[in-house]
Amino acid sequence: MLLRCAVLDDFQNVATTIADWSPLRDRVEVTSFTEHLADEDELAAALADFDIVVTLRERVPFPASLLDRLPRLRLIVASGMRNSVIDYAAAERGGVTVSGTQSFPTPPVELTWALLLGLARGLVTEHNTLRANGPWQSTVGADLHGRRLGLLGLGRIGGRVARVGLAFGMEVTAWSPHLTKERTDEAGVELATSKEELLASADYVSLHLVLGDTTRGLLGAAELSLMKPTAYLINTSRSALVDQDALLTVVREGRIAGAAVDVFDTEPLPADHPMRTAPRLLTTPHLGYVSDLNYRTYYTQAVENIEAHLAGTPLRRLG
Repeated sequence: MLLRCAVLDDFQNVATTIADWSPLRDRVEVTSFTEHLADEDELAAALADFDIVVTLRERVPFPASLLDRLPRLRLIVASGMRNSVIDYAAAERGGVTVSGTQSFPTPPVELTWALLLGLARGLVTEHNTLRANGPWQSTVGADLHGRRLGLLGLGRIGGRVARVGLAFGMEVTAWSPHLTKERTDEAGVELATSKEELLASADYVSLHLVLGDTTRGLLGAAELSLMKPTAYLINTSRSALVDQDALLTVVREGRIAGAAVDVFDTEPLPADHPMRTAPRLLTTPHLGYVSDLNYRTYYTQAVENIEAHLAGTPLRRLG
């Protein structure tokens, strides 16, 4: 009898075609879910008859309460090599192996700059106005050259964002809870004396931090109030780094020039969510990692992980 594999959150319906699944054809039946399963009861019912689950990023939590309801499950493959929403101890107790895949930092870097430039030059406004036969030129773009880019985080992604900022002729400063001057010197950027100093001085603030105890809620109402009224905020990292209600308040009141957000507290974003319609807010549906390179890697390595699991030699184990 064939084993059954569920591929979750295949929104573009490409998971089974962007990689070669033929090595599993005689052993595994693959089912793609193109709609998000958000409710634990819904997940438990949908996945009850599956032996393998391939899950995308950290969109679907696998707590002990769900794992206990999936006695047939033996393997979870998560894209990326870090996943904070899987209960690894519960998975081990239930005999479930958890593995990951490689994930490249360049796609979120590229999206960060797409969003930053879109904000600075009013691209969405001008595009919509042009298509509607509205006024010819209605905005005055903000400059990048000579302006200050403040990076909260200077790791694999933040460091690459910094290099692009320097290429634009920007002054780049960075801060994170454990960032050292050695690291900022290596990257050719300035170490901010504090988070508050960075926020108060930057013309553009971009977040590139791992979510944890020291970074959750990093920017709340008090921190956002420090930003210049002409400054922009970009978050392609993790939603919980920024208080969503506080961000909505500052963009609605025009206390910052604008913000671009690719990550949300609830994903997919509910149809009536205020972030869909707030002024001065450029939003994308968590596209940071969504690129041909990453998707080919995720699903090619998912096939490899499943093959290794069937051979009793698991690859890229997490937890």
